[in-house]
Amino acid sequence: MVTIKDIASRLGIAPSTVSKGLNDANDISPDLKKLVLDTAIEMGYVTKKMKKETRKRLCVFIENMLYEKPDDFGFDILLGFRQAAIRDNWEVHIVPMTPVLQMKEPYDRYMVRNKYHGGFLVGFALKDPWMKQLENTTIPTVLFDNYIKRNPNVAYIGTDSFEGIDLAIDHLYELGHTHIALLNGSKDSMVTANRYDAYISSMQNHNLDIDEDLIAYGYYVEESAKYHLKDLLEHGATAIICGNDLLAIGALKECKKLHIRVPENLSIIGYDNLPAAALFKPGITTISQDRLDLGKNSYAALYWLIDKVPISRSLLRPTLILRETTGPAPFLKSNKILPKEKELIN
Repeated sequence: MVTIKDIASRLGIAPSTVSKGLNDANDISPDLKKLVLDTAIEMGYVTKKMKKETRKRLCVFIENMLYEKPDDFGFDILLGFRQAAIRDNWEVHIVPMTPVLQMKEPYDRYMVRNKYHGGFLVGFALKDPWMKQLENTTIPTVLFDNYIKRNPNVAYIGTDSFEGIDLAIDHLYELGHTHIALLNGSKDSMVTANRYDAYISSMQNHNLDIDEDLIAYGYYVEESAKYHLKDLLEHGATAIICGNDLLAIGALKECKKLHIRVPENLSIIGYDNLPAAALFKPGITTISQDRLDLGKNSYAALYWLIDKVPISRSLLRPTLILRETTGPAPFLKSNKILPKEKELIN
């Protein structure tokens, strides 16, 4: 077990100075505090205060995701997490995060300095500075829709993309669609990569041809759809699976501008089952992931990581919500839109 004397011996300083660094005393320099804390983290030291306060303080870091209003994707995730954590008497802090803030201080040092016992990271991109650091972290950490290999202190929480996309393609296949497009999100997102792999797998399982012209990458916002919809239609898409409900809403709005009838000319499926998907006219067929349960499951995974149970992945099952934006495939010739329909697009 690492002691203050061990840290002092490593650094060649007095144990009293190490104690001051660990307790954020004012009479030593910030650089020395940083050195003491970094060395303590590296050596696996745990302060007496942290031992006494076990299961008291957790931090949720959120980036690239709206979460303050009930319609926001992140709202229910954070609510579910807090509901589960508070029942076990945890104090939960919500911290908005950016790559710039991550550059200012390493993840482990931030967690130890603020006396957090575990972290939940939501909405992070693969290229974020902290993501690389998580490969070696000793802090119990749960990631939403992100995965770190071979670190028993980090778990992945999400909804099974393979099952979700397969539900969508199976539904469209039964309706006669064979030219199914994927309007995906940002390439910097792990969930985007997962849904691409899920799409390829399901298309192959249904013996459907894979056309890379029917796969587009954008961003998880409404406006992104308008840059891709026309091209997907011109390459023969009769149905589009969107990476989230916002993209589906954007696609529907663009269809209205182009006089494309949904679902008569084109079927559209969203992902997430946001409240807006049910309220939009027409109601959007979507893959539902229960965000309250995602939050609760994230807390459960973090709880067990803190208790030294090395969880790797925990995935919820999605469900298909049928509404008004999917219907039988229109008649196509040579995998292209009929001339009359092409006139409407142009």
